[in-house]
Amino acid sequence: MPADKRPSATSIALVTGASLAWQPRALREARALAAAGFNVTVLGSSGTQAAFNLDCALARENGFSFRTVVVPDDAVPWAKVGAFRRRVRGRVGRALFRATNLSTRWQVGAAVTELFGSAMAARADYYIAHTEQGLWAGLHLLKAGRRVGVDMEDWHSQDLLPEARKERPVALLRKIERLLLRGASHVTSPSYAMSEELAREFGCAPPSVVYNAERWSERRSIDGQSRDRRDRDRPSLTWYSQTLGPGRGLEDLFGALSLLNQDVDIHLRGNPVANYSDWLSSAVPERWRRRVFVHDLVPSHELLSRVAEHDIGFAGEMTAIRSRDLTVTNKIMSYLLAGLAVMASDTSGQREVAIQAGGAVSLYPSGDREALAKTLDALLADRDRLAAARAAALNAAQNIFCWERQAERLAELVARVIREPAVNLDQPMPLSFDSAEPS
Repeated sequence: MPADKRPSATSIALVTGASLAWQPRALREARALAAAGFNVTVLGSSGTQAAFNLDCALARENGFSFRTVVVPDDAVPWAKVGAFRRRVRGRVGRALFRATNLSTRWQVGAAVTELFGSAMAARADYYIAHTEQGLWAGLHLLKAGRRVGVDMEDWHSQDLLPEARKERPVALLRKIERLLLRGASHVTSPSYAMSEELAREFGCAPPSVVYNAERWSERRSIDGQSRDRRDRDRPSLTWYSQTLGPGRGLEDLFGALSLLNQDVDIHLRGNPVANYSDWLSSAVPERWRRRVFVHDLVPSHELLSRVAEHDIGFAGEMTAIRSRDLTVTNKIMSYLLAGLAVMASDTSGQREVAIQAGGAVSLYPSGDREALAKTLDALLADRDRLAAARAAALNAAQNIFCWERQAERLAELVARVIREPAVNLDQPMPLSFDSAEPS
Protein backbone atom coordinates (compact mmCIF):
# COMPACT_ATOMS: atom_id res chain seq x y z
CA MET A 1 0.00 0.00 0.00
CA PRO A 2 1.48 3.41 -0.91
CA ALA A 3 2.80 5.37 2.05
CA ASP A 4 0.51 8.35 1.36
CA LYS A 5 -2.52 6.10 1.77
CA ARG A 6 -1.53 4.46 5.05
CA PRO A 7 -4.54 5.01 7.39
CA SER A 8 -2.42 5.36 10.53
CA ALA A 9 -5.09 7.15 12.59
CA THR A 10 -7.91 4.74 11.77
CA SER A 11 -8.94 2.34 14.54
CA ILE A 12 -10.32 -1.12 13.77
CA ALA A 13 -11.78 -3.57 16.27
CA LEU A 14 -11.99 -7.26 15.41
CA VAL A 15 -15.00 -8.63 17.30
CA THR A 16 -14.48 -12.32 18.10
CA GLY A 17 -15.27 -13.05 21.76
CA ALA A 18 -12.70 -15.87 21.55
CA SER A 19 -9.12 -16.54 22.58
CA LEU A 20 -6.71 -15.21 19.99
CA ALA A 21 -4.52 -18.29 20.39
CA TRP A 22 -7.29 -20.44 18.90
CA GLN A 23 -8.42 -17.99 16.20
CA PRO A 24 -5.69 -18.20 13.53
CA ARG A 25 -7.73 -16.40 10.87
CA ALA A 26 -8.47 -13.46 13.18
CA LEU A 27 -4.81 -13.39 14.22
CA ARG A 28 -3.67 -13.21 10.60
CA GLU A 29 -6.24 -10.53 9.78
CA ALA A 30 -5.23 -8.39 12.76
CA ARG A 31 -1.55 -8.75 11.85
CA ALA A 32 -2.18 -7.78 8.22
CA LEU A 33 -4.25 -4.72 9.09
CA ALA A 34 -1.74 -3.57 11.73
CA ALA A 35 1.08 -3.94 9.19
CA ALA A 36 -0.96 -1.80 6.79
CA GLY A 37 -0.98 1.03 9.33
CA PHE A 38 -4.31 0.61 11.10
CA ASN A 39 -4.66 0.83 14.87
CA VAL A 40 -6.04 -2.67 15.55
CA THR A 41 -7.63 -4.15 18.66
CA VAL A 42 -9.01 -7.67 18.95
CA LEU A 43 -11.95 -8.00 21.34
CA GLY A 44 -11.81 -11.59 22.54
CA SER A 45 -12.24 -13.74 25.60
CA SER A 46 -9.51 -15.45 27.63
CA GLY A 47 -10.79 -18.11 30.00
CA THR A 48 -7.71 -18.16 32.23
CA GLN A 49 -4.92 -15.78 33.20
CA ALA A 50 -2.43 -17.95 31.31
CA ALA A 51 -4.59 -17.77 28.17
CA PHE A 52 -4.88 -14.01 28.58
CA ASN A 53 -1.11 -13.64 28.89
CA LEU A 54 -0.64 -15.70 25.71
CA ASP A 55 -3.27 -13.68 23.83
CA CYS A 56 -1.62 -10.41 24.84
CA ALA A 57 1.83 -11.72 23.88
CA LEU A 58 0.59 -12.76 20.44
CA ALA A 59 -0.94 -9.31 19.95
CA ARG A 60 2.23 -7.47 21.03
CA GLU A 61 4.42 -9.61 18.78
CA ASN A 62 2.24 -8.74 15.81
CA GLY A 63 1.71 -5.03 16.35
CA PHE A 64 -1.84 -4.81 17.69
CA SER A 65 -3.78 -4.93 20.99
CA PHE A 66 -5.90 -7.59 22.63
CA ARG A 67 -8.71 -7.05 25.15
CA THR A 68 -10.62 -9.80 26.88
CA VAL A 69 -14.29 -8.90 27.31
CA VAL A 70 -14.59 -11.11 30.40
CA VAL A 71 -12.29 -11.35 33.40
CA PRO A 72 -10.28 -14.62 33.31
CA ASP A 73 -11.77 -17.17 35.68
CA ASP A 74 -8.64 -17.40 37.85
CA ALA A 75 -7.59 -13.74 37.71
CA VAL A 76 -9.47 -12.62 40.84
CA PRO A 77 -11.78 -14.47 43.23
CA TRP A 78 -14.95 -12.71 42.10
CA ALA A 79 -14.31 -13.62 38.44
CA LYS A 80 -15.80 -17.05 39.11
CA VAL A 81 -19.13 -15.38 39.81
CA GLY A 82 -19.23 -13.94 36.31
CA ALA A 83 -18.22 -17.28 34.79
CA PHE A 84 -20.98 -19.02 36.75
CA ARG A 85 -23.54 -16.45 35.59
CA ARG A 86 -22.55 -16.97 31.96
CA ARG A 87 -22.86 -20.75 32.32
CA VAL A 88 -26.33 -20.36 33.85
CA ARG A 89 -27.41 -18.06 31.03
CA GLY A 90 -26.29 -20.65 28.49
CA ARG A 91 -28.13 -23.48 30.26
CA VAL A 92 -31.30 -21.41 30.55
CA GLY A 93 -31.09 -20.47 26.87
CA ARG A 94 -30.69 -24.09 25.80
CA ALA A 95 -33.46 -25.27 28.12
CA LEU A 96 -35.81 -22.58 26.81
CA PHE A 97 -35.05 -23.65 23.25
CA ARG A 98 -35.75 -27.31 24.03
CA ALA A 99 -39.04 -26.43 25.72
CA THR A 100 -40.37 -23.75 23.37
CA ASN A 101 -38.10 -23.71 20.27
CA LEU A 102 -37.42 -20.06 21.10
CA SER A 103 -33.90 -18.91 20.19
CA THR A 104 -32.07 -16.40 22.38
CA ARG A 105 -28.72 -14.65 22.32
CA TRP A 106 -27.46 -16.98 25.07
CA GLN A 107 -27.36 -19.84 22.60
CA VAL A 108 -25.14 -17.87 20.25
CA GLY A 109 -22.28 -17.42 22.70
CA ALA A 110 -21.46 -17.25 26.38
CA ALA A 111 -20.28 -13.64 26.32
CA VAL A 112 -22.44 -11.98 23.65
CA THR A 113 -23.63 -9.17 25.90
CA GLU A 114 -20.15 -8.44 27.25
CA LEU A 115 -18.74 -8.54 23.71
CA PHE A 116 -21.27 -6.05 22.37
CA GLY A 117 -20.78 -3.75 25.37
CA SER A 118 -17.01 -3.78 24.98
CA ALA A 119 -17.30 -3.14 21.26
CA MET A 120 -19.54 -0.13 21.80
CA ALA A 121 -17.18 1.22 24.47
CA ALA A 122 -14.20 0.85 22.12
CA ARG A 123 -15.71 3.41 19.71
CA ALA A 124 -13.60 2.12 16.85
CA ASP A 125 -13.82 3.73 13.44
CA TYR A 126 -14.52 0.31 11.92
CA TYR A 127 -15.50 -3.13 13.23
CA ILE A 128 -14.97 -6.56 11.69
CA ALA A 129 -17.10 -9.38 13.08
CA HIS A 130 -15.77 -12.94 13.43
CA THR A 131 -17.38 -16.05 15.03
CA GLU A 132 -21.05 -16.59 15.84
CA GLN A 133 -21.19 -14.27 18.82
CA GLY A 134 -19.07 -11.76 16.91
CA LEU A 135 -21.73 -11.71 14.19
CA TRP A 136 -24.48 -11.18 16.78
CA ALA A 137 -22.53 -8.26 18.24
CA GLY A 138 -21.74 -7.00 14.74
CA LEU A 139 -25.40 -6.86 13.77
CA HIS A 140 -26.23 -4.84 16.87
CA LEU A 141 -23.26 -2.55 16.23
CA LEU A 142 -24.67 -1.99 12.75
CA LYS A 143 -28.08 -1.18 14.21
CA ALA A 144 -26.39 1.30 16.55
CA GLY A 145 -24.89 3.15 13.59
CA ARG A 146 -21.39 1.72 13.63
CA ARG A 147 -19.55 0.74 10.44
CA VAL A 148 -19.18 -3.02 10.31
CA GLY A 149 -17.48 -5.59 8.10
CA VAL A 150 -17.81 -9.37 8.37
CA ASP A 151 -15.53 -12.34 7.95
CA MET A 152 -17.55 -15.48 7.16
CA GLU A 153 -14.88 -18.04 7.94
CA ASP A 154 -17.74 -20.50 8.52
CA TRP A 155 -21.34 -20.50 7.40
CA HIS A 156 -22.63 -20.84 10.94
CA SER A 157 -26.29 -21.57 10.19
CA GLN A 158 -25.21 -24.38 7.83
CA ASP A 159 -22.58 -26.02 10.04
CA LEU A 160 -22.40 -29.35 11.88
CA LEU A 161 -24.18 -32.67 11.44
CA PRO A 162 -28.01 -32.87 11.70
CA GLU A 163 -27.92 -34.45 15.17
CA ALA A 164 -25.64 -31.67 16.43
CA ARG A 165 -27.93 -28.99 14.94
CA LYS A 166 -31.00 -30.01 16.93
CA GLU A 167 -30.14 -27.65 19.79
CA ARG A 168 -28.56 -25.00 17.57
CA PRO A 169 -30.37 -21.67 17.10
CA VAL A 170 -30.27 -22.16 13.34
CA ALA A 171 -33.13 -19.77 12.51
CA LEU A 172 -31.58 -17.02 14.62
CA LEU A 173 -28.13 -17.53 13.10
CA ARG A 174 -29.60 -17.44 9.62
CA LYS A 175 -31.41 -14.17 10.35
CA ILE A 176 -28.22 -12.63 11.73
CA GLU A 177 -26.28 -13.72 8.64
CA ARG A 178 -28.89 -12.38 6.24
CA LEU A 179 -29.19 -8.99 7.91
CA LEU A 180 -25.47 -8.52 8.42
CA LEU A 181 -24.32 -9.72 5.01
CA ARG A 182 -26.74 -7.34 3.33
CA GLY A 183 -25.86 -4.41 5.56
CA ALA A 184 -22.11 -4.80 6.14
CA SER A 185 -19.59 -2.49 4.49
CA HIS A 186 -17.52 -5.48 3.37
CA VAL A 187 -17.69 -9.27 3.65
CA THR A 188 -14.91 -11.83 3.21
CA SER A 189 -15.12 -15.59 2.86
CA PRO A 190 -12.51 -18.39 2.66
CA SER A 191 -13.40 -19.66 -0.84
CA TYR A 192 -15.01 -18.68 -4.11
CA ALA A 193 -17.41 -21.58 -3.66
CA MET A 194 -18.73 -20.12 -0.39
CA SER A 195 -18.74 -16.58 -1.78
CA GLU A 196 -20.98 -17.55 -4.69
CA GLU A 197 -23.34 -19.58 -2.51
CA LEU A 198 -23.71 -16.84 0.13
CA ALA A 199 -24.53 -14.31 -2.59
CA ARG A 200 -27.12 -16.65 -4.08
CA GLU A 201 -28.66 -17.52 -0.70
CA PHE A 202 -28.91 -14.05 0.82
CA GLY A 203 -29.11 -11.77 -2.21
CA CYS A 204 -25.97 -9.92 -1.14
CA ALA A 205 -22.88 -8.96 -3.12
CA PRO A 206 -20.43 -11.87 -3.45
CA PRO A 207 -17.98 -11.71 -0.52
CA SER A 208 -14.33 -11.08 -1.33
CA VAL A 209 -12.23 -14.23 -1.07
CA VAL A 210 -9.39 -14.40 1.45
CA TYR A 211 -7.94 -17.88 1.76
CA ASN A 212 -7.09 -19.40 5.17
CA ALA A 213 -3.40 -19.30 4.30
CA GLU A 214 -0.32 -19.13 6.50
CA ARG A 215 2.65 -16.84 5.80
CA TRP A 216 5.32 -18.37 3.58
CA SER A 217 7.86 -16.92 6.02
CA GLU A 218 6.45 -19.25 8.71
CA ARG A 219 8.46 -22.03 7.12
CA ARG A 220 11.52 -20.57 8.83
CA SER A 221 10.01 -21.69 12.15
CA ILE A 222 10.00 -25.40 11.21
CA ASP A 223 12.25 -27.03 13.78
CA GLY A 224 13.07 -30.21 11.85
CA GLN A 225 12.41 -32.43 14.87
CA SER A 226 10.46 -35.70 14.94
CA ARG A 227 8.35 -35.46 18.08
CA ASP A 228 5.36 -37.33 16.65
CA ARG A 229 6.85 -39.61 14.04
CA ARG A 230 8.62 -42.78 15.20
CA ASP A 231 9.75 -44.39 11.95
CA ARG A 232 11.16 -42.30 9.10
CA ASP A 233 11.27 -45.29 6.78
CA ARG A 234 7.52 -45.80 6.84
CA PRO A 235 5.23 -43.21 5.20
CA SER A 236 3.28 -41.06 7.61
CA LEU A 237 -0.15 -39.45 7.26
CA THR A 238 -1.38 -36.69 9.59
CA TRP A 239 -4.70 -35.01 10.45
CA TYR A 240 -5.45 -32.32 13.02
CA SER A 241 -8.37 -30.32 14.33
CA GLN A 242 -9.43 -28.58 17.51
CA THR A 243 -11.64 -31.58 18.31
CA LEU A 244 -10.88 -35.26 17.80
CA GLY A 245 -14.06 -37.24 17.35
CA PRO A 246 -16.79 -38.33 14.92
CA GLY A 247 -18.28 -36.09 12.26
CA ARG A 248 -15.01 -34.64 10.99
CA GLY A 249 -14.29 -36.94 8.09
CA LEU A 250 -12.13 -39.44 9.93
CA GLU A 251 -14.77 -42.10 9.36
CA ASP A 252 -13.70 -42.17 5.69
CA LEU A 253 -10.08 -42.70 6.64
CA PHE A 254 -10.79 -45.39 9.23
CA GLY A 255 -13.15 -47.19 6.87
CA ALA A 256 -10.49 -47.23 4.15
CA LEU A 257 -7.77 -48.76 6.33
CA SER A 258 -8.98 -52.34 6.00
CA LEU A 259 -8.88 -51.91 2.20
CA LEU A 260 -5.32 -50.57 2.04
CA ASN A 261 -2.49 -52.68 0.68
CA GLN A 262 0.29 -50.24 1.55
CA ASP A 263 1.60 -49.57 5.06
CA VAL A 264 1.34 -46.11 6.63
CA ASP A 265 1.37 -44.58 10.10
CA ILE A 266 -1.65 -42.43 11.04
CA HIS A 267 -1.08 -39.43 13.34
CA LEU A 268 -4.11 -37.60 14.76
CA ARG A 269 -4.01 -34.38 16.78
CA GLY A 270 -6.91 -32.79 18.61
CA ASN A 271 -8.81 -32.41 21.86
CA PRO A 272 -10.60 -35.76 22.27
CA VAL A 273 -14.35 -35.84 22.79
CA ALA A 274 -15.85 -37.88 25.62
CA ASN A 275 -15.50 -41.63 25.09
CA TYR A 276 -13.25 -41.10 22.09
CA SER A 277 -11.24 -44.24 23.01
CA ASP A 278 -14.35 -46.35 22.55
CA TRP A 279 -15.06 -44.59 19.27
CA LEU A 280 -11.53 -45.21 17.99
CA SER A 281 -11.65 -48.85 19.05
CA SER A 282 -14.90 -49.41 17.17
CA ALA A 283 -13.91 -47.37 14.09
CA VAL A 284 -10.29 -48.49 13.55
CA PRO A 285 -9.70 -52.08 12.35
CA GLU A 286 -7.85 -54.07 15.00
CA ARG A 287 -4.75 -54.78 12.91
CA TRP A 288 -4.35 -51.03 12.27
CA ARG A 289 -4.60 -49.83 15.87
CA ARG A 290 -0.85 -50.06 16.45
CA ARG A 291 -0.41 -47.72 13.46
CA VAL A 292 -2.73 -44.99 14.82
CA PHE A 293 -1.17 -42.41 17.15
CA VAL A 294 -3.05 -39.67 19.01
CA HIS A 295 -1.29 -36.44 20.02
CA ASP A 296 -2.26 -33.48 22.19
CA LEU A 297 -2.87 -30.04 20.78
CA VAL A 298 0.20 -27.83 20.53
CA PRO A 299 0.52 -24.02 20.53
CA SER A 300 -0.12 -22.43 17.17
CA HIS A 301 3.54 -21.46 16.70
CA GLU A 302 4.56 -25.15 16.93
CA LEU A 303 1.84 -26.67 14.76
CA LEU A 304 3.57 -26.21 11.40
CA SER A 305 6.66 -28.03 12.70
CA ARG A 306 4.58 -30.99 13.80
CA VAL A 307 2.68 -31.11 10.51
CA ALA A 308 5.93 -30.96 8.53
CA GLU A 309 7.16 -34.19 10.15
CA HIS A 310 4.82 -36.18 7.93
CA ASP A 311 4.38 -37.01 4.23
CA ILE A 312 0.63 -36.75 3.60
CA GLY A 313 -2.03 -34.51 5.09
CA PHE A 314 -5.60 -35.81 5.27
CA ALA A 315 -8.56 -33.45 4.78
CA GLY A 316 -11.72 -35.57 4.72
CA GLU A 317 -14.28 -32.79 4.97
CA MET A 318 -17.90 -33.83 4.57
CA THR A 319 -20.02 -32.69 1.63
CA ALA A 320 -23.20 -33.36 3.64
CA ILE A 321 -22.41 -30.37 5.88
CA ARG A 322 -22.97 -27.33 3.69
CA SER A 323 -20.44 -25.10 5.43
CA ARG A 324 -17.79 -27.83 5.38
CA ASP A 325 -18.45 -28.48 1.70
CA LEU A 326 -17.93 -24.85 0.69
CA THR A 327 -15.06 -23.75 2.89
CA VAL A 328 -11.30 -24.08 2.52
CA THR A 329 -9.97 -25.05 5.92
CA ASN A 330 -6.84 -24.02 7.78
CA LYS A 331 -5.58 -27.58 7.66
CA ILE A 332 -5.34 -27.94 3.89
CA MET A 333 -3.46 -24.64 3.72
CA SER A 334 -1.11 -25.83 6.49
CA TYR A 335 -0.47 -29.10 4.67
CA LEU A 336 0.56 -27.23 1.52
CA LEU A 337 2.82 -24.85 3.44
CA ALA A 338 4.45 -27.77 5.25
CA GLY A 339 5.18 -29.41 1.91
CA LEU A 340 2.85 -32.39 2.31
CA ALA A 341 0.97 -34.23 -0.38
CA VAL A 342 -2.73 -33.79 0.37
CA MET A 343 -5.40 -36.50 0.36
CA ALA A 344 -8.74 -34.68 0.35
CA SER A 345 -12.44 -35.33 -0.11
CA ASP A 346 -13.99 -33.68 -3.15
CA THR A 347 -15.79 -30.84 -1.41
CA SER A 348 -16.47 -27.71 -3.45
CA GLY A 349 -13.82 -25.78 -1.53
CA GLN A 350 -11.15 -28.47 -1.79
CA ARG A 351 -11.78 -28.97 -5.51
CA GLU A 352 -11.12 -25.24 -5.83
CA VAL A 353 -7.72 -25.70 -4.18
CA ALA A 354 -6.86 -28.87 -6.12
CA ILE A 355 -7.44 -27.13 -9.46
CA GLN A 356 -4.87 -24.47 -8.54
CA ALA A 357 -2.36 -26.67 -6.68
CA GLY A 358 -0.73 -28.43 -9.66
CA GLY A 359 -0.89 -32.06 -8.53
CA ALA A 360 -0.36 -31.52 -4.80
CA VAL A 361 -3.93 -32.58 -3.93
CA SER A 362 -5.42 -36.02 -4.63
CA LEU A 363 -9.23 -36.02 -4.42
CA TYR A 364 -11.63 -38.84 -3.61
CA PRO A 365 -15.46 -38.78 -3.49
CA SER A 366 -16.53 -37.94 0.06
CA GLY A 367 -17.87 -41.04 1.79
CA ASP A 368 -16.37 -43.45 -0.78
CA ARG A 369 -13.92 -45.45 1.30
CA GLU A 370 -12.99 -47.81 -1.53
CA ALA A 371 -12.01 -44.85 -3.71
CA LEU A 372 -10.03 -43.34 -0.85
CA ALA A 373 -8.15 -46.60 -0.27
CA LYS A 374 -7.37 -46.94 -3.98
CA THR A 375 -6.16 -43.34 -4.31
CA LEU A 376 -4.09 -43.51 -1.14
CA ASP A 377 -2.58 -46.87 -2.13
CA ALA A 378 -1.47 -45.43 -5.46
CA LEU A 379 0.23 -42.50 -3.76
CA LEU A 380 1.94 -44.64 -1.11
CA ALA A 381 3.16 -47.20 -3.64
CA ASP A 382 4.93 -44.61 -5.83
CA ARG A 383 7.59 -42.68 -3.91
CA ASP A 384 8.39 -40.53 -6.96
CA ARG A 385 4.76 -39.51 -7.26
CA LEU A 386 4.65 -38.73 -3.54
CA ALA A 387 7.79 -36.59 -3.83
CA ALA A 388 6.35 -34.75 -6.84
CA ALA A 389 3.11 -34.02 -4.95
CA ARG A 390 5.10 -32.65 -2.02
CA ALA A 391 7.11 -30.39 -4.32
CA ALA A 392 3.89 -29.18 -5.96
CA ALA A 393 2.48 -28.37 -2.52
CA LEU A 394 5.37 -26.04 -1.74
CA ASN A 395 5.08 -24.38 -5.14
CA ALA A 396 1.34 -23.78 -4.66
CA ALA A 397 1.88 -22.45 -1.14
CA GLN A 398 4.56 -20.02 -2.23
CA ASN A 399 2.90 -18.71 -5.37
CA ILE A 400 -0.83 -18.84 -4.59
CA PHE A 401 -1.85 -19.90 -1.08
CA CYS A 402 0.48 -17.92 1.19
CA TRP A 403 -0.77 -15.21 3.51
CA GLU A 404 1.59 -12.60 2.07
CA ARG A 405 -0.55 -12.64 -1.09
CA GLN A 406 -3.86 -12.74 0.79
CA ALA A 407 -2.90 -9.98 3.27
CA GLU A 408 -2.29 -7.38 0.57
CA ARG A 409 -5.73 -8.04 -0.91
CA LEU A 410 -7.41 -7.82 2.52
CA ALA A 411 -5.66 -4.61 3.55
CA GLU A 412 -6.54 -2.86 0.29
CA LEU A 413 -10.18 -3.99 0.58
CA VAL A 414 -10.54 -2.62 4.12
CA ALA A 415 -8.70 0.60 3.26
CA ARG A 416 -10.98 1.17 0.27
CA VAL A 417 -14.10 0.65 2.37
CA ILE A 418 -12.89 2.96 5.12
CA ARG A 419 -12.05 5.71 2.62
CA GLU A 420 -15.71 5.73 1.57
CA PRO A 421 -17.90 8.41 3.23
CA ALA A 422 -18.88 7.32 6.74
CA VAL A 423 -22.44 7.28 8.04
CA ASN A 424 -23.48 9.57 10.86
CA LEU A 425 -22.43 7.58 13.92
CA ASP A 426 -24.83 9.51 16.12
CA GLN A 427 -27.83 8.01 14.31
CA PRO A 428 -28.73 4.32 14.25
CA MET A 429 -28.62 2.74 10.80
CA PRO A 430 -32.07 1.52 9.69
CA LEU A 431 -32.20 -2.07 8.47
CA SER A 432 -35.20 -1.65 6.22
CA PHE A 433 -35.10 -5.13 4.74
CA ASP A 434 -36.30 -6.74 7.98
CA SER A 435 -37.94 -5.06 10.92
CA ALA A 436 -37.50 -8.04 13.20
CA GLU A 437 -34.52 -7.85 15.53
CA PRO A 438 -32.86 -11.09 16.63
CA SER A 439 -32.89 -11.54 20.39
